[in-house]
Amino acid sequence: MDLSIFLGMVGVPQVILIAVILLLLFGGRKIPELMRGLGSGIKEFKDASKNDEDDKQSKPASNKE
Repeated sequence: MDLSIFLGMVGVPQVILIAVILLLLFGGRKIPELMRGLGSGIKEFKDASKNDEDDKQSKPASNKE
């Protein structure tokens, strides 16, 4: 089977079902903490990748000197 078939079938009812399952599993109080942790993890990842790109760009400039 082709995976793209399943990825194209995600709609509003499926998102609502996933949200209800998450609510039942983790409870209402735990979800904001999980989302905060996920957001900070994404932010740290973006910062690290940006710093890595800056390091790569600065190395050739320092080699020319």
